[in-house]
Parts: sequence; structure tokens; C-alpha cells
Amino acid sequence: KKEELELKCEQCEQRLGRAGKLINGLSDEKVRWQETVENLQYMLNNISGDVLVAAGFVAYLGPFTGQYRTVLYDSWVKQLRSHNVPHTSEPTLIGTLGNPVKIRSWQIAGLPNDTLSVENGVINQFSQRWTHFIDPQSQANKWIKNMEKDNGLDVFKLSDRDFLRSMENAIRFGKPCLLENVGEELDPALEPVLLKQTYKQQGNTVLKLGDTVIPYHEDFRMYITTKLPNPHYTPEISTKLTLINFTLSPSGLEDQLLGQVVAEERPDLEEAKNQLIISNAKMRQELKDIEDQILYRLSSSEGNPVDDMELIKVLEASKMKAAEIQAKVRIAEQTEKDIDLTRMEYIPVAVRTQILFFCVSDLANVDPMYQYSLEWFLNIFLSGIANSERADNLKKRISNINRYLTYSLYSNVCRSLFEKHKLMFAFLLCVRIMMNEGKINQSEWRYLLSGGSIQIMTENPAPDWLSDRAWRDILALSNLPTFSSFSSDFVKHLSEFRVIFDSLEPHREALPGIWDQYLDQFQKLLVLRCLRGDKVTNAMQDFVATNLEPRFIEPQTANLSVVFKDSNSTTPLIFVLSPGTDPAADLYKFAEEMKFSKKLSAISLGQGQGPRAEAMMRSSIERGKWVFFQNCHLAPSWMPALERLIEHINPDKVHRDFRLWLTSLPSNKFPVSILQNGSKMTIEPPRGVKANLLKSYSSLGEDFLNSCHKVMEFKSLLLSLCLFHGNALERRKFGPLGFNIPYEFTDGDLRICISQLKMFLDEYDDIPYKVLKYTAGEINYGGRVTDDWDRRCIMNILEDFYNPDVLSPEHSYSASGIYHQIPPTYDLHGYLSYIKSLPLNDMPEIFGLHDNANITFAQNETFALLGTIIQLQPKSSSAGSQGQEEVQSAAAGDHRDTARPAQGTQGAGGDVLSAGADGCQPVQQYCA
Repeated sequence: KKEELELKCEQCEQRLGRAGKLINGLSDEKVRWQETVENLQYMLNNISGDVLVAAGFVAYLGPFTGQYRTVLYDSWVKQLRSHNVPHTSEPTLIGTLGNPVKIRSWQIAGLPNDTLSVENGVINQFSQRWTHFIDPQSQANKWIKNMEKDNGLDVFKLSDRDFLRSMENAIRFGKPCLLENVGEELDPALEPVLLKQTYKQQGNTVLKLGDTVIPYHEDFRMYITTKLPNPHYTPEISTKLTLINFTLSPSGLEDQLLGQVVAEERPDLEEAKNQLIISNAKMRQELKDIEDQILYRLSSSEGNPVDDMELIKVLEASKMKAAEIQAKVRIAEQTEKDIDLTRMEYIPVAVRTQILFFCVSDLANVDPMYQYSLEWFLNIFLSGIANSERADNLKKRISNINRYLTYSLYSNVCRSLFEKHKLMFAFLLCVRIMMNEGKINQSEWRYLLSGGSIQIMTENPAPDWLSDRAWRDILALSNLPTFSSFSSDFVKHLSEFRVIFDSLEPHREALPGIWDQYLDQFQKLLVLRCLRGDKVTNAMQDFVATNLEPRFIEPQTANLSVVFKDSNSTTPLIFVLSPGTDPAADLYKFAEEMKFSKKLSAISLGQGQGPRAEAMMRSSIERGKWVFFQNCHLAPSWMPALERLIEHINPDKVHRDFRLWLTSLPSNKFPVSILQNGSKMTIEPPRGVKANLLKSYSSLGEDFLNSCHKVMEFKSLLLSLCLFHGNALERRKFGPLGFNIPYEFTDGDLRICISQLKMFLDEYDDIPYKVLKYTAGEINYGGRVTDDWDRRCIMNILEDFYNPDVLSPEHSYSASGIYHQIPPTYDLHGYLSYIKSLPLNDMPEIFGLHDNANITFAQNETFALLGTIIQLQPKSSSAGSQGQEEVQSAAAGDHRDTARPAQGTQGAGGDVLSAGADGCQPVQQYCA
């Protein structure tokens, strides 16, 4: 009996000791577990509302942008409140269904950190249907490949010949698969897979794919991605798949760019940051595993827990491990904060670059050929960081990066833009940068684009010179807070505003009263919009030159050597054509310079040419030749095959000399992936006489200038001829004041005239002006002219440029003398310097026209430019702001009654006519 009692006493003492250890071991968990229980109870009480919102998110919100998701989410939460459905204070998708450890692992695999991307990851995880990512910048593509890499991911395209076999293997062996770069339609053969049409056969789950019945492995997963930025899917596809909008968000891109710039500037910091992210995720996972192990031991322990020695050992070991990890986590989190503080100093670079990227990506709304990939953009970004000027001061260094990067991107994009969009792009860059700095007011920006509305119409104070439209615009402008007294002040200073109205350069005149000092440069654009819409584009040029740099408005002359330098054997070179242009001659000349004239194969695409073109390309890839496919827009059905050929070019196997040259008119059938990754260059006449002269002389060499026997005469007549060419091209912008019919004169017309000029000067003792005028006016340029009056006009213009007077160094081509002959002793550099000194905007006098001739053209140009910018505005509207439709509707009204009273004569139909033209045609013919 005594021994039994002593044994029990010893057991009790041991149990007491173990109980103490158990209580001590669990004491640290007690507080946290109590909080967790309370939190779980709170969530359980509110689970109906939270899960309802989360389910709605997964089911419906995948295709929408972050902004629109927020609008719908807010309306749902209001509905929950109005119907008294219990929910937590913020029933978000991530808070309800997101697992922080899982999300961190996604981010390590390449998922951007912004809320939109994390929501997309959660939608993908919980969707009952296969997911289809709208992924123009390949962010989802990259994430899926990294996330599923260890699971044997199969990647294929619909254009692959054996894609069904690849799909079959993935289904059979339970591997994830990624179907990438799909279009707006899917292969009907995929229907059973999309709908998960499985059934039982002899106890096994099977699926019929095509004519084959295959075992269906439960681990099979399918992802689909498209690069189309704004695809239009049929309702049938939307019901078979979960569409997820993975379009890059500003905050997501900003975070990536910050990592890139810090990795370049401070690689030690970025490496430490990345290591911390990985180690933190690993340690947090270990903590969770320890907690799960403790809970498992407690729940599975049988009998008295104080007798479970294994439980107590695990608990003690777990406690020590948890304490060690928690200490490391605290140190790591503090280190991460310190690193983040240093990284934040580079945020201005990330913000500027993010603004630049979205300016560029928005251009796809203007023209389908304006497509640029994130990879292309990041190459320019990294090049800008590497090539920008170094500085000891970090603030100065950041300024240097931003300055270099902004212009580098502008010049790279400009060579792929049509002339009419270059000023728009520069102005948009400038405005968005200033908006981010808080220097431009949104309501004033909307007024510039579309004008405004008026509440009460008062009488026009100066109907003799001020149009009713202009007065309405002034009254609407006065509705803006900054301009509240502008209409009354305008009446007080009528005479001074009349001076501005009549000025040849109203955009550079000082405003009367307080307004010149009170308004900034952007706000003065709004006043100019009311009074002289024809000069708004000139004012925009001044605005860009002042707030960015003057080089942003200078003509951008791109040539083949620049585009070729930026290319490689896997990058196609794309000429985007305008009507009537053909770069073939320039390419053949360039090939000759590069010693590739015998290694260049060309084919004009069209019906039945596909197989021949494919064979030509495969042969050239192996032998290192150049391939030139012309008129891709005429072979839209063959474009998917071309896309597949380019995608299958292996960088390790392709000959390094291989190049693929393509030409196409703008077409929405041209593959987006080729456009995004190719080097693009628009082919069209430059805009303005100055830009035309620059292009003409940039293609000449010093040796050619001195190659004629009559060097002095050749140089003088060459400048005259190039001026005539620019004159003939630019007259089109004046409509019927220039020519009755707009003609597409080309560089080929100028080249043949230059060749004939040199030939005739070498062959004749005296200069044969009559022969020169006949070959140029009647044959080379005149051969395109179908109207008799236009032919007469061409010959009269040519008379001013091909005559003995132009050989004099003092000869002037215009009344003011701005356009004049220069001494033929100048070399090529001297001629280029003279050309660069000419006005950016053409003076009408060089065309023999009155200043009034510019008015209609300039007004149309202004409102076309503003209309293009309107296309780039957000399409959603909210209280107090205008969406795209409202802005467009208001802008449409601005095209009515836009012509101001003329300072010159008016002809039949009210058109402003030239007071200084050559008189080639009667008034009625011009206005017909």
C-alpha cells in the first residue's frame, strides 16, 4: 500500500512538472490563440457577407480593371449594408480568401505586388473554370511559367502543329499546361477540355479529345493567355472560361521599375532585399508549420496530455525554434525597412518611367501599329540608366536619369510614329509629367480638350471681330475657378485683346491686365484656344520646349542604319507605310552599303505567296541572308503563319546575319506580338519644309555634293530643287489653295530629278534650264498630276526654283528673306546648319501664299490633335468629371463655326484665299 502511494505521489510530482512545462510551453501561444479565436468568431459571424463578396469577385470581376472593380465592390458593400447582411468592416477578396504565405510565394515567382495582381492570383486559385488571362505585357505568362516550373509545365500555342497531342499528354499525366498568345477565337477541338466534359469509363475518369478517349488526371491544370490588349470575346467563350484582366497597373509597374533601378544603381541593396523576401517567406512558413504541428499533437494526443512525453518534447523544441525564428524575423523586418528607406530615394525614377510607359502603351488606341512590349520598354529603361550622366549627388543623378530616359524613349518611339502624332505624343508626355507633379488642374485639362458649357449666354461685346463661338468659349472658360473674372475683364480690355487676336504670333503676346502674370503657361493655352485656335499647336510647341526641352519639338530624322543598329537576327524590322510610299529603293541602297545586295531576297505578299515566302525565310535563316516581305497588309490570312515562323526562330541556331524586313500599311490584322517586339519605322514625307530639307540632305554624302563637274552650280541648284520638293509636298496641307487634287509626291521623284540635274550639268556646257524644268515639271513631278491647272501651278512654282537668279548667294526664295540661297562654298555640314536655322513651322510666303492661308489648316490641325488626345482619356466617368464620350461630344461642337474673320480677301463659298499666290488658277476653280 505504501509503495503504491509513493508511486502515485511520484507520478503526481512528475505530472505536475510536465504540466508546468506544458503550460509554460503553451503560455506564449495562449494570447495569440485567444486573439485568433476571437478573430475567427468575428469572421464566422460575418462569413455570409464576406463570402458573398468574395464569390462575386471570383465569378464576375476578373475581366475588369482595378478602377471598375472598386466601383462595383463599393456598390456591393452598400447593398450588404442596406439589406443588413452581416459582414466585416472591409470584406475584401484578399482578406477573405487570400493566404499571406501563398501570396508571398506567388510574388517570389514573379506576380506583381499591387492589389490588382494579387486579386488576379486569388481569382485564378479559386475559379471553378480554367482561367484566360488578358495579358498584353506577358506578366501573367511569366508568373505562371515560374510558379509551375517545378511541376513540369507544358507551354504551347494554337499555331503549333501538334498542340492537341501536347494537350493530350498534359491531361493524361496530370501536368499543368499553358496555351499562350491566343487570339479572339479558340479551336473548337478544345471544347471538351474547356467545359471539363469528363465521364466514367470502367471506373476511371476519362475525357474525349477529338476522336481519342484519354484518362483524365485530377492534377491537370490549364492556363490560357492572350497578348491582345483589348480583345472582343463572344459570350460563349466568357461562359466557358474565367477571364482575368492582367493588364499592367501603374503601382505594379512602379514597384518593378524601382527594383530594376535599384538593382542597377545599388545592386548590393536589391540583392539583400530579394534575399530577405525569400528568407522571410521561408521563416514565416516554418512558424506556420510549427504551429500546425503543435495543434496536431494536441488534437491527436490520447489519454492525459501530461503523460505524452513526445508532445512535451515537441513543444519545448518548437518553442525554442519559434523564439529563434521570431527573433530573426524581427531583425529581418527591421533590415527590410532600412533597405526600403534607401530604395525610396529612387522612387522619382520609377514614377517618371511608369508615366512614360503608360503614355507609350496608350498609343495603341490611336493606331493599331503603335504596339510596344514591356520587354522593349525595359531595354530602353536599362539603357537609359547605364548611359545617363553620372553624378556625386543622388538628387542630380536621379535628375540625369529622368532627363536622359525621357528623351531616349521619345526619340525611339518617334521614329515609329506618323508625323501628325509626334507633337501630340510630346505634348502628352509633358502634360502627364506635370500632372503627376500637381502643376496642371484636371478641370483645366478637360477644358483644353473639349471646351465647356455655359449657364447664361450674354451678348457678344465685339461681333465685328469676335465670333460667337469664341465668345461662348470665353464664357465657358469663366466657369473655371481660376478664370472666374475673365469674361468681365475681357470686356474691359477689348482693344488689347483685339491686338492679340490680329497678331501673327498671338501665342507669344502678353495678356492684358493681371492675366499675363496671374496665369501659367498651360493656362494661357486655354485663353488662346478661345481666341485663336489656329495657333494652339504653335503654343503647344513652345509649352513642350519650355517644360521639357527644345529638342522634343525638333524634326526627328530616322534612317535605316539607326533601326538596323538596334535590331538582331530574331527581331523583325517593320516599315509602317503611308499611302504612296515605298521604302524598297532605300533598303536596296542600304543593302548595297552593307555589302548585302546579293544576299537580299524580296517578295511582294499576296494571294498564294505564303508557301514561297515561308521557304525563302527558312532558307535565309540558315544562310544568313536578308528577307524583304512587302505589303503584309495584303496577306492577312498568312500573318498567323508569319507570327509562328518568327516565334520559332531559335536565337542559338539562327545565323547572326539574318534579318527580316517587313512593310505594311496600318492594319489591325497585323500580329501584335510582331509589332511589340519588332523595330518599327514609319515611312512618310517629313512634316514641313525644314524637315523635308533635313531628310533630303541627310541622305546625301559630302562626296556626292562635290561629284559634279560644275560643283558650285550643282550645289546651288540642288538646294533649289530640294526646296521645290518640300514646297510641292507641303502645299497639300492648304487643301484647294495648294492643289485642286492632293498628290503623293515621293522621295523617288526627288532622287530622279537630282540624278538628272547632275547628268545634265556634266553633259552641257551651259545650264539647260529649259530641259531641267521640262523633265522635273512635266515628267517626274508632272507625271503624277492629272489636273491641268495643277500642272500649270507646278510649272510656275518650278520657275521660281530653276532659273539663273538662284545661283546668286544673295538670292531669296521668299519676301522676308528667311528662305535664301547660301554660298556654294559651304560643305554638307554648312548646309545642314543652315537648314536647322530655318523656322520649325512653315511661313506661307515660301509657298507664295498669304498668312491667312494657314488659318483653316491650322485650326483643323489643332482640333484633330485634341481629338486624338481625347481617344487616350479614361473611358469611365465619375461625379465631377467627364468620360471619353462626354469629352468627345463637347469637342464635336468645337468644330462648328471655327473660322475667324479673314484678314485677306474671301472668295466664293467663304474660303480664305491667297493674296500672294502665283495666280495659277481662278477663284472658282480653287473653291470647286
